[in-house]
Amino acid sequence: MNKLYNDAKQALDGLLRDGMTIMSGGFGLCGIPEHSIIAIRDSGVQNLTVISNNCGVDDFGLGIMLKTRQIKKMISSYVGENKTFEQQYLGGELELEFNPQGTLAERIRAGGAGIPAFYTKTGVGTIVADGKETKEFGGETYVMETGLKADLAIIKAWKGDSEGNLVFRKTARNFNPLMAMAGIVTVAEVEELVEVGQIDPDHIHTPGICVQRIFKGMHFEKRIEFATVRES
Repeated sequence: MNKLYNDAKQALDGLLRDGMTIMSGGFGLCGIPEHSIIAIRDSGVQNLTVISNNCGVDDFGLGIMLKTRQIKKMISSYVGENKTFEQQYLGGELELEFNPQGTLAERIRAGGAGIPAFYTKTGVGTIVADGKETKEFGGETYVMETGLKADLAIIKAWKGDSEGNLVFRKTARNFNPLMAMAGIVTVAEVEELVEVGQIDPDHIHTPGICVQRIFKGMHFEKRIEFATVRES
C-alpha cells in the first residue's frame, strides 16, 4: 500500500465531503497541519464539524475556514484568540461544544482506543455536566463523557517515513498523536520525510498503522500567537 503523496491536495483527494467530521491536530498554533487546512479550505467543502483544541486565529490555521463559513460546529477547549469565532458564535452561525482541555484530550484518546465512554470528576457541578449522566464511585460524583472519533484526522509531525511512522517535537506531541488514532482516515504532513528504517523504533511516537496517507510540507510558517521577549 502506497501511503506517500506529493502534497496536501493530492493526499486529501477523495476524502472530503460536506457534513463530515474532521479532527485537526496541534496546540494553539503549534504543530498545526497548515497545508491540509489550506487544502480543505480551497476544496470548498461545507458544513464541517471540526474537533480541535482551538480554532486558530483570524487569518491563520482553522480560522481561515471560519472566514469562508465552512465550519458549522466546533468541539474545542479554547477559542479566545479568534474574533471571527466570537462573532459567528454570538450571532448564532456557529455551534460550539466546549470541553475542559484534559477532557477533550481523553475523549479523543478514548475514541482511538475503542472506548465509547468514561467517567471523570472534571466539570461535575458545572454547566459542563448539564444533560450528562453522573455516577458515584467511592463516594465521589463523576460525569460520563463519550469518546470522539472523526471521518478524517489531519495532523502534523516533525519527521515521518513512507510507512507513516511519525516523530513529534515538544508541544506538537500534545493532540496530534491522539488524533492519529481517532481518525477513520489519518493524513499526516511532515517537515522531514525519510526512508523506512531511518527512524529508531524506540523514537517512534505514532506507528504507521495509524496513518493512511503522508506527505512532506514544503514550507511551514509556524506562526507564534504572542511573542514574549525580554525588554532590552
